[in-house]
Amino acid sequence: MTPDILITGAGVVSAVGIGKAESLKALRSGKSGIKGLFKGEFPLGEVPLSNEQLAAAAGAPKDWPRTTLLSILALKEALEDAGEGSMPLISGTTVGGMDLTEKSFPQYSDWHSCGASTDLAANLLGRFSFATTLSTACSSAANALIFGANLIRCGKATKVMVGGSESLSLFHINGFNSLFILDRRHCRPFDKDRAGLNLGEGAAFLVLESAESARERGAKPYARLVGYGNACDAFHQTASSENGEGAFLAMEKALKLAGLKAGDISYVNAHGTGTPNNDASESAALRRIFGECMPPVSSTKPFTGHTTSASGSIEAVFCILALQHGFIPPQLNWETPDPSCITPYCGSGETRLDNVLCNAFGFGGNDSSIILQRV
Repeated sequence: MTPDILITGAGVVSAVGIGKAESLKALRSGKSGIKGLFKGEFPLGEVPLSNEQLAAAAGAPKDWPRTTLLSILALKEALEDAGEGSMPLISGTTVGGMDLTEKSFPQYSDWHSCGASTDLAANLLGRFSFATTLSTACSSAANALIFGANLIRCGKATKVMVGGSESLSLFHINGFNSLFILDRRHCRPFDKDRAGLNLGEGAAFLVLESAESARERGAKPYARLVGYGNACDAFHQTASSENGEGAFLAMEKALKLAGLKAGDISYVNAHGTGTPNNDASESAALRRIFGECMPPVSSTKPFTGHTTSASGSIEAVFCILALQHGFIPPQLNWETPDPSCITPYCGSGETRLDNVLCNAFGFGGNDSSIILQRV
């Protein structure tokens, strides 16, 4: 088992709201934040604030990348729990400042640097001993959690800020559209009639802290990070393997590190994008892990849209809220069973959760899973 790593802070911004309180309300009520349309065709999960409004809330220049502005809002909420002192910042993003690059290209294209987007937020807030950026597509933020946990495990840090941020851009949207995986309706993960994903944007950051450090400063933890795993099956540039090998290995590693059995998992927050390939592949991996004893499974992407690089940390915060308040986010929009897929959880009401598995899978087969435990 890993040393006791606690989550002692969290901040989140997405299409369902600004902060943990608004997010909790939306998840419990089943209210989706997917509203906007791209070119009148594709639903999007947009954060309901303009760049000017985000900049005012963040205390930052309005001409900064939207990815950075979203980061700052989530970081500020997480820092309210973090106590004094500096810590490393590990952030995941892929789009970076592409929104500004699109406006200025070809005269000026330095905004797109993912690292620059993170550094702007870090320098403004001034609370970080160093900042670094991971970019592994849709597993980026989950891998930031893993990197931060490893820093604590090896004694390089006692407290680390981890997460990710991603904003919508034309390059981003058109890139996914070129793969023919955007749905013209609200996405329907694991449904027989699913036709693709809805893109979204947002940011979330979590404070990881050693139990000793948290105890010394009297911090009240939200949850424990007890297991995590990353695997890359390199099956295809964008598609997942038929048997879900990478996803299976990531979940298997997370369980082994946590010292848990499959039957100890109370709920799985699936990657669940709504694409025909992903949902069938992830279902195959889940069946390999859990067999006939499948725990409740749902994807929260119909709430927020697929926030790509930020999805791992946004959904980790959602899992923490579920652990704390004893509920399972329902699977929105699901109607028709598909034999190739698991049957997701569509219920409601309160239930005790002890261990929650959260998946984030990226292009190229870079797949990550984390396990959060109730405190």
